[in-house]
Amino acid sequence: MLCPNCGHADSRVTDSRDTGPETRRRRECADCGARFTTYERVQHTTLTIEKRDGRREEFDRNKLLQSVRLACVKRPLPTGALDRLADEIEEDLRRIGRAEVKAARVGEIVIERLRAIDPVAYIRYASVYRDFADLGAFIREIQAIETPTQTAAAADANEQLTLIPSESAAPPRPRARRGRRPSISLPDQATPALSGANGAGDANQ
Repeated sequence: MLCPNCGHADSRVTDSRDTGPETRRRRECADCGARFTTYERVQHTTLTIEKRDGRREEFDRNKLLQSVRLACVKRPLPTGALDRLADEIEEDLRRIGRAEVKAARVGEIVIERLRAIDPVAYIRYASVYRDFADLGAFIREIQAIETPTQTAAAADANEQLTLIPSESAAPPRPRARRGRRPSISLPDQATPALSGANGAGDANQ
């Protein structure tokens, strides 16, 4: 691996990391000490793309990545998201198991992948690839994205409303207090009789 700074052929690997379909290596030139990054990728069999007009050309990952980047301009996507997206699309194409894939199939895979990560980028790409005939087709495509989201939001709102108690509902009955019953003092019924007997005895004396 030639050093991009001085062209020296000898370098050492300071860090290596597998990212799935490729291996990322940090290298340091043995001559000038410059550090640079290289990527190792498995060389697959040639994948051919059949164009709509019948032309055929070799699959170009960089060309695919460039088209995706145009659709995602100024979108808040995390660093490296588009490179991972291109890798995933290439893996999807190779899973088909054919040496030749129609361009229409490639476009649909890209559209579905973009729809999952960013709806705006999805609409941008779909508007060019599917070539909407008029404004109505464009609006219908946007509504197809918004409808599932609105339905889910309405369901969540209804669920939250059921948790709010109605103002007209009867207040809950107070719970009975548990414990010993209060003692009640009753008047002594024998006291008057005893008083009368004592008085009678005094009178007889």
